[in-house]
Amino acid sequence: MKLRLSRTAALICGVLGLSSVATPNLLASTNNQAETAGNKASAATRNISLWPQGVYRAPVDAALEARVDALLAKMSLEQKVAQVIQPEIRDFNVEDMRRVGFGSYLNGGGSFPANNNHATAGDWVALADAMYQAAMDTQLDGIAIPPLWGTDAVHGHGNVLGATLFPHNIGLGATHNPALIKAIAAATAKEVRATGIDWVFAPTVALVDNLRWGRSYEGYARDPELIERYAQAFVAGMQGEGDAWLDGAHTLATAKHFIGDGGTENGDDRGDTKVDEQTLIARHAQGYVGALAEGVQTVMASFNSWKGEKLHGSHYLLTEVLKQRLGFDGVVVGDWLGHGFVPGCSYEQCATAINAGVDILMAPGDSWKALYPNTIADVKSGALPQSRLDDAVKRILRVKLRAGLFDGISPSKRPLAGDASWIGHPDHRALARKAVAESLVLLKNNPVDGKPLLPIKASAKVLVIGEGADDISMQAGGWSMTWQGTEVTNADFPGATTIFAGIASALKAAGGEARLSVDGHVPDDFEPDLVLAVYGESPYAEGNGDLDNLEYQRGDKRDLAMLKRVKAAGLPLVSVFLSGRPLWTNPELNASNAFVAAWLPGSEGAGVADVLIGDTNAKPRQDFVGRLPFPWPAAPGDDGWPLANDGENGAVGQSKTPLFALWQGMSYQRIEALAKLDESIGLDDAPLSLAIFDKAIKAPWHLAVGDEIGMHRVGAGLWQAGAWSVRSINREVQEDARRFSFGAPGSLSFRDDFPMDLRRFNHKSAVIGFDAALEKKPAKAELSMQCEGACGKTLNLADTLVADGQWRRYQVPIACFALDVNALGRVFSPMVLAMGAGDSLELSNVAIEEAQERGSDLAPSSILLSDCGQDAF
Repeated sequence: MKLRLSRTAALICGVLGLSSVATPNLLASTNNQAETAGNKASAATRNISLWPQGVYRAPVDAALEARVDALLAKMSLEQKVAQVIQPEIRDFNVEDMRRVGFGSYLNGGGSFPANNNHATAGDWVALADAMYQAAMDTQLDGIAIPPLWGTDAVHGHGNVLGATLFPHNIGLGATHNPALIKAIAAATAKEVRATGIDWVFAPTVALVDNLRWGRSYEGYARDPELIERYAQAFVAGMQGEGDAWLDGAHTLATAKHFIGDGGTENGDDRGDTKVDEQTLIARHAQGYVGALAEGVQTVMASFNSWKGEKLHGSHYLLTEVLKQRLGFDGVVVGDWLGHGFVPGCSYEQCATAINAGVDILMAPGDSWKALYPNTIADVKSGALPQSRLDDAVKRILRVKLRAGLFDGISPSKRPLAGDASWIGHPDHRALARKAVAESLVLLKNNPVDGKPLLPIKASAKVLVIGEGADDISMQAGGWSMTWQGTEVTNADFPGATTIFAGIASALKAAGGEARLSVDGHVPDDFEPDLVLAVYGESPYAEGNGDLDNLEYQRGDKRDLAMLKRVKAAGLPLVSVFLSGRPLWTNPELNASNAFVAAWLPGSEGAGVADVLIGDTNAKPRQDFVGRLPFPWPAAPGDDGWPLANDGENGAVGQSKTPLFALWQGMSYQRIEALAKLDESIGLDDAPLSLAIFDKAIKAPWHLAVGDEIGMHRVGAGLWQAGAWSVRSINREVQEDARRFSFGAPGSLSFRDDFPMDLRRFNHKSAVIGFDAALEKKPAKAELSMQCEGACGKTLNLADTLVADGQWRRYQVPIACFALDVNALGRVFSPMVLAMGAGDSLELSNVAIEEAQERGSDLAPSSILLSDCGQDAF
């Protein structure tokens, strides 16, 4: 799932300044039309006989089906539509539930009852109870149908204070232990049930082909067979088995995101998976085979496309394949406003997605307020057939009956509900600690004074350094109290144990000692036997975690500098690397005598000490059993195996083979010295270009116009809002340019919902290039970029833009914006141009590129702002 309204409202409406209101014509852009054309072209190549048939297994109950039919027969159109709309707890209240009778609702990442991130189990149950009582009140909506509450408990109940946080999926993949996965799912279900919630949006069963994808850590491994076994084990643990199936200690599970989310081109979170159907089945469908075989009750549609067709709009994949061929009789739920990205749809209206097979439209923000009446209108008009609506509602009712929601028991009276002892239960923490220990992968353990550095003698003096050493948020990663896992402190994770605390405890028990020095400084009164450095990626989730390439700390090697200071002091060094994916770390590996991939271990950091700290004779207490779930890159451009564009000489910046292969890893019983690695391998220095607007707005960018109050998403054709208007015009080809008219002060911006990593561009020579034509001198022309956080300078171009009606190429050096490395890695909008009242201009061919003469007859002169414009401020 996507960030809950903290992304759509706070980012799109706040940081990005976008209005939450979108109309169908604004979203049905030229890019949407291209997708539709792609759908028609690919339809001829589909072959449903390639898919396995009838893999779904769930109890068939004739009496239950009769109850479904009887309920459906009593329902009005309005009541049926209410079942297929899913709002978010920040955006509707108990009275809305009483009036409308929504079939389900959710809380997203960083969403809590009453917006209180320290809400107790009792607070969560109280909200569940209030929503239940309102839904069962027949006075306003005329029917009593209990609602479902869904949550993203993707590595434990991550929104709840004090919950057990298990290692993220990538770490669990390293354990190669399906029984462990089953136990973790069962423990998570208990903690979720303790808060009155009955539906979990997990497991993610994506096979990740491109590690630049910001959700890579949600994938178990690059191994379809393991993903299938894990999916089956997770569903069995979460939903229960036999007589315990969907009882009071278990919850509904969700296999997500159907399908191909891990196979998109360039790892784009909302991109296109262009593989053929056989590959889609063999690599990306096996997790669903496992989940369906175990009777998973819900499946979440994915944001990505397959061969140009958005999954939320794919009748072939959602209905013909999933429901008919595979036999799934449960509920297909949409992702966070995912229906709004289907061509011809908006957040507020999308019969197309329901017709394709989505049974529940996830509708956070204010979108539900229009989506509900618009969907009713779609049924009345015939755009949404009554039969399709009835099928969706029957599926929802079937799942609710199977889950026991119609037993007449309110959430507060159900088993485990409100029992805070289940939150962070000692047995669950012990299980998570075991998972951490089994997930660790040893990649280097070279001898020091003739002996491998690990395990560490329990009586040793150890200096523990690095930003991740005593930081729960770094070791937990995304989906931990907030969507991105950021803006939290150790105080937000009561009961959790940092890696440093675990190391210190293990050493103290045997007479050793650990000291903490985050910056790597050696205290004057401490002479360590060795140094243990804990460092790695800062927390992130989808979108924000997308990378341009896999070089660790590209352009900002502060951790490497820390390691080199340790080596210069002559101290043996162990690296514990925290990351959501393998990264190119050759320099860090070379600087370390031992190197451990610890992934994102979660709340129980002591599991690291269980393996790294030996006994008083430096003998292992527990061996390394973890093995690499993904190959480790040998070059920064290694983003997947098999390599994309792997021609005779390989793709730019890519090696032929990984540094460490899939399932590689050492143990204390099998140690091989690692030779010095090549640190010179880098990205090709050839000029780069990133098209933003080239005949059409290029994905993932979109165009927005507005002011500080709100920005509006603009599609192709003619658009107007108040004093602002935008028209597509013909320059070289049809509608390859835009004419902007500002009747009032405002700005235009090319932007994305997520920040983009632009550090691959040479900071000194790269420019923002655009073609522009103006008839008169602008009253205002201020150019800036928009980043996550501070974003450098704003440039005044009013005297630079030439007003003679001729097209010119303008090139503005990125260096003019005075961005630091971190800002360049977090760019929401590479071009924001603020104009004054009465200003207008025509614009085309926007790109980030190397400074060069354009040499086009349509742009007789090219203007490079070597002085960064006037009055930069």
